[in-house]
Amino acid sequence: MPSIRRFDHVGITVADLEQVTAFFVALGLQVEAGPMVVEGDFLDTVIGIPDSRTRIVVLRAPQGGTSVELSTFEQPRHQPGSPTAMATELGLRNVAFEVDDLDALLEQLAGDGYALVGGVGEYEGIWRMAYVRGPEGIIVSLAQRIG
Repeated sequence: MPSIRRFDHVGITVADLEQVTAFFVALGLQVEAGPMVVEGDFLDTVIGIPDSRTRIVVLRAPQGGTSVELSTFEQPRHQPGSPTAMATELGLRNVAFEVDDLDALLEQLAGDGYALVGGVGEYEGIWRMAYVRGPEGIIVSLAQRIG
């Protein structure tokens, strides 16, 4: 049976990346990466929205552990929240997990009635990843390290 390997990060889509980053830094998180732009086939495939462009900042507690990824979409622009939210909507974007067998887990979830948001994307030969919409519209990001 496929299993989750570790809790990776929580992604939150925001309207004002700088303001929200400052808030989390004031709470004690440290900027680990960014701001940086992510766009292209990988992003379009995983989130299921063509021609997407986002700026992200990754924050982590000084002791390490799970990170927080803040994202603001430059294309398409963010939307108000809803239970059928896409990755560009404000609020909790996804909860991400590293898994050991992405295909088997996706098959299991499909059998339980949970569908992909977009498709399975591959990032720079390092990761295979997909978004699945879970109960109440929560998007779960599942990623498997390649090799």
